[in-house]
Amino acid sequence: MTSPVSVSGILSAVLSWAVHTALLGGILLVPGRQVAAAAVEPISDRDGLFPFETLQLTDAALANMAHSAPAVDLSMFSFKDDSKLRSRATQAACKTYPGDPAWPTDPMWRLFDNLLGGALIKTVPEASACYAEWGHYSASKCEELTNNWNNSTFRADNPTSIRSILFQGMTCMPPNYAASFLGNGVNCTVGGFPEYSINITNVGQIQLAVNIARELNIRLVIKNTGHDFGAKSTGKGGLGVWTHHLKDAEFYPEYKTSTYSGPAFKLAAGIQVFEANLLAKQHNVTLVGGEGKTVGIIGGYIQGGGHSPLTSIYGMAADHVLSIQVVTSDGRFVIADADTNPDLFWALRGGGAGTFGVVTSMVVKAFPKITVTTLTYNVTTGGNFTRDKFWAMQRAYVDDFEKYADLGYYAYFRIRHVNGEIFHDMTSMVAPNTTETAFRASMAPLWAKWAEIGVPFQPAIREYDNYYDAWLNGFPQEVWTWTMRQASRFVPREVIASEQKRTSIMASIQRVFDEGSHILLFNIRNPPGSDQINNAVNPAWRKILMFAIMFVTWNVTDPTPYVTELSRNLTYEWNPRWKALTPGSGTYMSESDYIEPNWQESFHGDKYPQLLKVKQKWDPDHVFYATNAVGSEAWQLSEVIMGHLPSQNSKLCRK
Repeated sequence: MTSPVSVSGILSAVLSWAVHTALLGGILLVPGRQVAAAAVEPISDRDGLFPFETLQLTDAALANMAHSAPAVDLSMFSFKDDSKLRSRATQAACKTYPGDPAWPTDPMWRLFDNLLGGALIKTVPEASACYAEWGHYSASKCEELTNNWNNSTFRADNPTSIRSILFQGMTCMPPNYAASFLGNGVNCTVGGFPEYSINITNVGQIQLAVNIARELNIRLVIKNTGHDFGAKSTGKGGLGVWTHHLKDAEFYPEYKTSTYSGPAFKLAAGIQVFEANLLAKQHNVTLVGGEGKTVGIIGGYIQGGGHSPLTSIYGMAADHVLSIQVVTSDGRFVIADADTNPDLFWALRGGGAGTFGVVTSMVVKAFPKITVTTLTYNVTTGGNFTRDKFWAMQRAYVDDFEKYADLGYYAYFRIRHVNGEIFHDMTSMVAPNTTETAFRASMAPLWAKWAEIGVPFQPAIREYDNYYDAWLNGFPQEVWTWTMRQASRFVPREVIASEQKRTSIMASIQRVFDEGSHILLFNIRNPPGSDQINNAVNPAWRKILMFAIMFVTWNVTDPTPYVTELSRNLTYEWNPRWKALTPGSGTYMSESDYIEPNWQESFHGDKYPQLLKVKQKWDPDHVFYATNAVGSEAWQLSEVIMGHLPSQNSKLCRK
């Protein structure tokens, strides 16, 4: 490994050169950005690139830097060159961390910030305003943070905040939410968040981040919104690539490839579902996106497969990607599509995020404007509506899951413990290409059965002339719950189609609920023929008729043994029952157990060996790591939470 002394000397010399260049007026001002002139080179828009994608680190830019400072070794900013001896840093036992001899000094970080155009952000935990030791205590700001701590927009707009904060260690919470069961007390540290993040505004910055992370063996973290339930967007001592402000979008009325001709959008990495759906409405088309409003659409969502209220008619979001722009582990900016880098194109469409490269944009198909009808309702047990009647209601509904999915419908509903009763709410049932009249007719037999059971049912049904309005009104903005953990399983059609197997899975769901879990259920299918699409989407998605999620919640004041038991029950007691009833199936990597056993098979089925080959080809040095992502089995986090959950607030080391 390059010695700390020589690295420091190199960077100090480059810093002097950079400052000298700046004093001579060598800084190029780009609208909305400030980038060192020697660091990036504008590239022509020959491939339909967004403006931010035309600002790239190139061989010519690196040569210019070398010419300006001939005595300086600039290899740590350079692209990987297989013809040269690789740095031993990539073979180190662990990633480099603050306090290690090889960790960059403050002058090094200042140099890096200069080359980035002032885009480097030193992590200051968002709740630090509640703690005097950070030097900016504010009682009013702390109160505002406390009141908005579950607001997904607020959290997504922060460079390091994530949804799965439990696995980060909850090391800086508003005092009211400090997790006593983790033994943290009321304090605030950076913990498992990256040490620095880069507010990305051009491709050159991503390339610089990848190159320096690779050469100095620093953990690289990619984040847009941080929605992932598996802590893929965080990590102790990391360098964060924050793509949230890449909001470019372009509509193509007629986009042509060798296999497609029709409308499409090119969407940048920061675009969220609410923005994509609104753009689609404005252009009188429809896009396949998730129900979560603030989810980033082309990051972990599409790269993980991406289920949608439209999946029953259009399939997975990953099925409709036409082109991908991505920075790979060698620092190069490449295009991946059916004809160029097809193996990378295959893997990025369903093979998981954070492990093959940093995606900057995608081109995705658009579909015609459609009529949509939605249904919402809620019921609570009590009085004459007993628990037995409630589960009879659910069984009657699930009996017809095949019918509804084959009509193209989608349903997302919850079954929860509330004040000693069962509270059930249909967040939204979505019927694409369906009028209200047709929808009512299709549901009438079920509602007649519910009337016989005695369900206190008051449906709210509404027809829309476009998908955006139906989605906007049908799904409330998601909240970020920090005291929960979940596990999940696909229930395939063959199980639902068999009365015996269907009875068994529903009995198991009821039992898990009775023992303390809450339940989320989806009625969803992939349309006929989707299993012939050549991408990395989990094959188990193609057989699905029910997606079942179990989740547990607790109070931050609950004792450690209680929270630990709830967490362990998910993995070791309850989910194994569902797996036993669904052999050969799997689950959705983005909404799964954080410690999913045999995750390679659960998330990828028989496609995992090929995905691992793609990983080994495109990232042989393991520059990219994400928990339970392809290739991550070569690594382990050095500490655990509550005795069984890997802690992102610990060192990442090779096994």
